[in-house]
Amino acid sequence: MNMQQPVDMAAVESLIQRHRTQPGPLLPLLHAIQDTVGYVPDEVVPAIALGLNLSRAEVHGVISYYHHFRRYPAGKHVLQICRAEACQALGSDALVAHAQAALGCDFHETSSDGNFTLEPVYCLGQCACGPNIMLDDRLHARVSDDKLNRLLDAKRGAQ
Repeated sequence: MNMQQPVDMAAVESLIQRHRTQPGPLLPLLHAIQDTVGYVPDEVVPAIALGLNLSRAEVHGVISYYHHFRRYPAGKHVLQICRAEACQALGSDALVAHAQAALGCDFHETSSDGNFTLEPVYCLGQCACGPNIMLDDRLHARVSDDKLNRLLDAKRGAQ
């Protein structure tokens, strides 16, 4: 579900101007755009490329390489499931399958009701107590299917 609003290009241009003179400006600029807009829309790529004297392909390559950057708006809530080896060893593959079934979407997608975007993350720094998730920037450890259901239900009930 991608309900895109018009992008405030003046705000994006202001961010480009603010970041263009710092060393290695692309990653900090992309983070600033995502923090401001909520994602990095395709229509800002030409402005970024022009402002930083890069090719559009270079900008797009960085956006598509890093899993952190979204090209479409996220749902109301973002669920990130750790995909690092330690969490996989503790059952994150089964948790991923459960989350995909519960939300009806895959990684980098949003549930049909627009409530949840599912994203992979590669290590949340709690390797000894996985599987771990981040739900709306809040870390949860030792997440079972039942615990995930409770967390999702709490977010649904809070709306």
